[in-house]
Order: sequence, then structure tokens, then C-alpha cells
Amino acid sequence: MSNFPKDFLWGGAIACSQADGAFNEGGKGLSTQDCRYFDSNWDFNTIYKKNAYVSDMKTDDFKKALACKDDKDYPFRRGIDFYHEYPNDIKLFKELGLKIFRTSICWSRIFPNGDDDSPNEEGLRYYDTLFQTLKENNIKIFATIMHYDIPVNLVIKYGGWKNRKLIELFERYVEVLFTRYKDIVDYWLPFNEINAARFAHWDGISVIAEEEEHLDQTVFQSIHHQFIANAKAVALSKKLIGKNNIGAMVAAFTIYPGTCKPEDVMQTLTDQRYSNYFYFDVMARGYYPSYMRPLFEKLNVHIQMEKGDEELLRNNTVDFLSFSYYASQIATVDEDFEITTGNMTGAVYANPYLKKSDFGWSLDNMGLRITLNKLYDRYQLPLFVAENGLGAFDKFENETVRDTYRIEYLKKHVEAMSDAINDGVHLIGYTMWGIIDIVSCGPLTMDKRYGVIYVDRDNEGKGTNKRYKKDSFAWYQKCIASNGKEI
Repeated sequence: MSNFPKDFLWGGAIACSQADGAFNEGGKGLSTQDCRYFDSNWDFNTIYKKNAYVSDMKTDDFKKALACKDDKDYPFRRGIDFYHEYPNDIKLFKELGLKIFRTSICWSRIFPNGDDDSPNEEGLRYYDTLFQTLKENNIKIFATIMHYDIPVNLVIKYGGWKNRKLIELFERYVEVLFTRYKDIVDYWLPFNEINAARFAHWDGISVIAEEEEHLDQTVFQSIHHQFIANAKAVALSKKLIGKNNIGAMVAAFTIYPGTCKPEDVMQTLTDQRYSNYFYFDVMARGYYPSYMRPLFEKLNVHIQMEKGDEELLRNNTVDFLSFSYYASQIATVDEDFEITTGNMTGAVYANPYLKKSDFGWSLDNMGLRITLNKLYDRYQLPLFVAENGLGAFDKFENETVRDTYRIEYLKKHVEAMSDAINDGVHLIGYTMWGIIDIVSCGPLTMDKRYGVIYVDRDNEGKGTNKRYKKDSFAWYQKCIASNGKEI
């Protein structure tokens, strides 16, 4: 029998910047993700090894993006046209049986410049209808408030998240959302993968790394501003919503010691603290952990706090924890370990006991179970797997994709969640990434596909844009209908 609770939230996830398109419609302002450049003539190594997952913006590229008015070399500007196609997509989500749908709200649709005097009513009406359509199809809403994209004006005018002014502007944005959607959105997430600031500077904190004299200082100061913004969102949630439905999220990396050498074990603990625990400790426990002092000293980082910051963090911790999980990593002091490419943080040590995906990511369902156990042991808060899925080169034939490899991946990760629940973990939901094919965040391609729904678009944006059900659609449909019993 399935041990998933009866009210377990089986779902799917996307991000607005990767799906919506319509970058210049509905009063939307240009966003930072609209400025990421892609050349369809790049070869595999350039796309998936040289450029993959760095996501850093260059000064000259930013200037070119601002000058460009079309979507030719900017895949996020076109996405999969979810902005117009969502009614039909939601019909597919209902057929699939989704209990919950995670999407992000585009800040530059609500405040085109980020610091406008009043919100864009046309942008709000779009979310009115999107959310209402989901509810009419009995699908709960998991809304991410900032998923890597902010109005580009906030970079030009203020310098991105390194400027404390963004806390105030984010709070205004959040207050508009909470006031308007407090009765329709079921779960809120202020920031997607808040630890991305360290490995994807443009995505995470909207700064141009090459322009920073002291990048580490900029990174951690920006993260502090996001911590404060997160706490202010929690405070607003208590005031305006009054439900325990606001969470935190990191990109979770299960890390194993390369050997049983004590130095490797200590390195594993250190890496786990710096990559994951630090962020959850601040947002769930309400204070900066002492283990960060050595790193700050090493990097010559001095967090500039204002009066009241520590109290704000302490009094406004989150209600649940969520995370993305795709792969595990190795920690070792031995530099002779084999290196693999393709993970979100760049090159990592390869695990000889695990197979790899088409893109060099370790395939490790046990790592999900371990992550769930470790996080629940540490925080004793409800957990939500906000992202998990397999990016692959799908072969579209006879109006479908025979993606047995994706079914096998998902099956093993559902089993891992079931095992974690049996271990005693309080797991409330799972939103598979991305439930429908979207532009991939790292390489900016369509051919790195995650969905159980195929979208007929290529890396240049060509194709019919029609949707087709993959074999994995029927598998996930059965999994949901049986509450994880028939997999």
C-alpha cells in the first residue's frame, strides 16, 4: 500500500520566465531573464559545457540585450507562450490529475520598472484569470514570488540586490500580491533557490559579476538583503493572510564524502553547511549560524546589518521548507578525483557508483531520501519537494515520446519519497520540474526537456508550439490517481 498521506500534493512546476513568453505584452516591463543571450549556432560543448549553468551576465551582453527589441536570440522572451496557451495547458494538467501547480509571478508584469508608483492592473488581471482557471479545475496554487527574474530597471537604477532599496520595493510588490491573492493562492514562496546567489550571480541576485571589485562581499550582502526581504514577506503573511503557508527554498545538494578519510568527512560537513544549511538556518531558525564566521573571515566579508535586522529574522521564520533536488555531489580533499560537468554549480567530483544523465548529472534517487531525512531531522518542519525531474534529449515520433528513461527516473524518486515518509519525514508535496517542456534555465535550450508534455518548439523557437502527451504522462497520471501506489 502507498504510505503517502491522503492529502499529498502531487503536482508540477514551471517558472514564468521560462514558459510565459509575451515579453512585451500586457504592460510588462523587461526582466533580467529576458536579457540572457543564446546563439542557436553554438555547438554542444559550448552550450552544455562551456556556458552551462554559469548564468553570469557580461556588461557588453547586457547592453546588447537592452538595445534588442525582439526575441530572436533571447529564448526566455518567447518561452512556450504559456501566457496565451495556459487555458489549454491547464486542461492537460487536469487530465493528468495534478493536485497543485507551482508557477512564479513575474515582478515586471506587476511593476514594470520595479519602482512604479502603482501596479500594472493588466498584469494583475492576467494572474486573476490564470489562478481562477486553476481553481476551476480543482488545482491548488503554489506561487513563487521571485524566480530569478526582476525588472531590469532595478539593475540599471539600483544595481540589483546589492542595493538595500530592493527590500523596500520587494515588500511593496509582495503586499500587492498578498492583498489580492490571499484567498486563492495556497502556498507562497518568496525566493526560488535563494542559494543560487553563490553559483549563478545574475539569476540569484541580478548583479554583473565582472563589475564587482569584491564579488564575495557583494554576494553575501545581497543574500542578506534577500533574507531581510524574505522575513518581511513572512511578517506581511502573518498580517494579511494569517495562514501557515509561506516557505523557504534552496537548491539542495546531497553531498557524500569521497572516502572515509576524516578530512573528506569534515569537508562534506563544511560543504553541506555552506551550500544548503546556512540558508535554511537563517530563514527557519532565525539567525546567522556561527559556522559562517570562518568563511566570512576567509573571504573578507562583512555583513552590513541595520538596526532591527536580527530581530526581524528571529521573529519571522518560515512555515515549511522546500527544495529542488536533481543530483548529488562528492566532497573530498583529494584533487585527483574524476571531475564531471553539467551540475548547477559547474564541475563537481564524479561518483563512481552512480550513472549520469545526458548532461552529466548523477542519477541518485537515494540522495533524495537522504536529503529529506537530513532536513527533517535538522528543522522538524514540513517539507515540500518543489523541483525534481530528468532533463533529456527526447525523440519525438508518431506524436509522442517513448521516454521510458524519464518514467524510470520518476519512479525511483517517488519510491525514495515513500521511503522517507516511512522513515518519519513529514512530506506534504511534490511538484515535478518542469511538468511541460519549457526553455531550460541553464543552457537556454528547448532540447533539454523535462516535461511529461512535449512542446513542439526547437532551440530557435521554430515549430508548431503544439502540445503532445509523452508516455510519462500516462505513468504520472496513474501515479497520482493511485496516490503513489501504482508506479
